[in-house]
Amino acid sequence: MTQEDTIAEAISLLQELGLKEYEARCFMALTQLSTGTAKEIHEISEVPRTRVYDAIRVLESQGLVEVQHTSPQRFRAATIDEATQTLKQKYESRIDTLESYLETTEVREPDRETDQLQEVWSLTGTEAIASRTLELIGKAESEIAFLVVDTEIMGEPVFDALTTAQKRDVTIYLGGQTDAITAHLGAELPGVQTFETELDWLVGPDPDHQVAISRILLIDRETLLIGSFYPDGDDETSPERAVFATGLENGVVVLLRRLIASGLEMAPN
Repeated sequence: MTQEDTIAEAISLLQELGLKEYEARCFMALTQLSTGTAKEIHEISEVPRTRVYDAIRVLESQGLVEVQHTSPQRFRAATIDEATQTLKQKYESRIDTLESYLETTEVREPDRETDQLQEVWSLTGTEAIASRTLELIGKAESEIAFLVVDTEIMGEPVFDALTTAQKRDVTIYLGGQTDAITAHLGAELPGVQTFETELDWLVGPDPDHQVAISRILLIDRETLLIGSFYPDGDDETSPERAVFATGLENGVVVLLRRLIASGLEMAPN
């Protein structure tokens, strides 16, 4: 990545963190100068000189820029540690505020009620799927069955969540596509029942070009998450996707529950 590319990416990230384009450009210009005048900032950032002062005032109010009252005025950026800490606090503060708003927002009751609620939702992106995985494990009351085809899915947060569930006396079954994966799961979580899935169809006959199943998570035999991915794809062009299904009578849940039960040598329901 060239220096120009790095600066462009940094400007984009600063905008995602709440700065406007001119403010982000001026800040990045000052990170390249020990100190700078409005003219020098304008020359590096390509921000119109008349707009530099407006951008600097905003940056100063946020603690990202310091001003030396000389003639002409000179400006300098806060240190990297100070700037990142300021932006982090600002970002976290917004998240905390959003969380409080979301928690106090009244949930509308559905127009109709059903005895057996059946839902199927989709998720895209490994981060979103991993977050939902942790959420479901954290809510498990009686049983967790988790089938994986790659140990990378089982990161430290997942093992920690499963350990916590184990302390709640939740029964846990971990299935690996291969003996090596199964052995790794057993080593990380001793005392948890592990088994080889023997479900080679999870990956498919041509794993380099076909969609493969990445994870199957069944919670309390009624909530299911199935992840899929393209083994030869990347996160941007072929992100991991998942379906999330609930309901005792949901056909998808029933099907996968029976397949998992066969692997566990349990009677299907």
